Amino acid sequence: MSISQARQGALSIRVIAKAVLVWGLVVLGICGSVGAEEIVLYSGRSKALVGPIVERFTAETGIGVRVKYGKTAQLSVMLQEEGEGSPADVFWSQDAGALGALVSAEMFTALDEQTLALVPETYRGADGLWVATSGRARVLAYSSVRVGEDDLPGSVFDLTDAKYRGKVGWAPTNASFQAFVTAMRKTHGQDATKAWLVAMLANDAQAYPKNTAIIQGIAAGEVDYGLPNHYYLLRFKTADKHYPVEQTAFTTGDIGNLVNVAGVGVLKTSEHKEAARAFVAYLLSSKAQQYFASETFEYPVVADVIASPRLRPLESLRGESPVVDLDTLEDLKGTLELLAEVGLR
Repeated sequence: MSISQARQGALSIRVIAKAVLVWGLVVLGICGSVGAEEIVLYSGRSKALVGPIVERFTAETGIGVRVKYGKTAQLSVMLQEEGEGSPADVFWSQDAGALGALVSAEMFTALDEQTLALVPETYRGADGLWVATSGRARVLAYSSVRVGEDDLPGSVFDLTDAKYRGKVGWAPTNASFQAFVTAMRKTHGQDATKAWLVAMLANDAQAYPKNTAIIQGIAAGEVDYGLPNHYYLLRFKTADKHYPVEQTAFTTGDIGNLVNVAGVGVLKTSEHKEAARAFVAYLLSSKAQQYFASETFEYPVVADVIASPRLRPLESLRGESPVVDLDTLEDLKGTLELLAEVGLR
């Protein structure tokens, strides 16, 4: 399953309208039956990114949301450790890999067909246990001041070359990076991935706590290149169109061009499944999807939502991104073990 194939499964306007109507009826039903009911959300997405949309959900439905924010991988592990005693109703993941890990642990309950119908099959788990809320692409960010076109690597594997020594920033503890490593393991194998990680460390790759810091590090001259998601730079460019960082893709099909999704699932142990499913449906409403497209610069996952003009069209990513089945990225545990083995955790 490749997110870049999403437009092939785009829904008709009639189906979208019907699904949105159903969502509205679900929300009305929740408001009338549970009043001030509250759900617990474990969010691997940061408060700065998704806090506003969570607040809008509560304002419009009357359903309270208590949010536990944290790193996606840590929350995924925590949920598995808590098991049947977890207080969580919903898990909102930064990447598909953590969702797959919870699917493998049999921790999700199926979403309703009306909600699933809002999203093409390429944007949801095979068994309807999770659904994407937005899409993002991995990119190569670089200094527009210190890097020329001839200095750009063709592949993410080229970054181990001596010419890039000490010049590359990455975020090994970030969930999106970890999902990228999982995809590399699935595509190129465990040995090749380990060799790349070890070579990057030997080449003095600079570790940052998150993607935003990578972009800032490039602008500040700490590094010349970085491996973030696509939307972080766009936020800086919105505030300052002359911000001294640009980004590009690697050569066609390179694993460095991975396109992944943020996604959400309802816990099997939830005591508020109806309200939890209403929250999931809200994240796929045109209002929420437009927020992701316009405010966080992510790719919407439902039809007829206008993406930010700052984004390259999804169609342009079609020939560049590798074909990776997002359901195969569930081995987060194996990736975390590999990162620990090479000294990155």
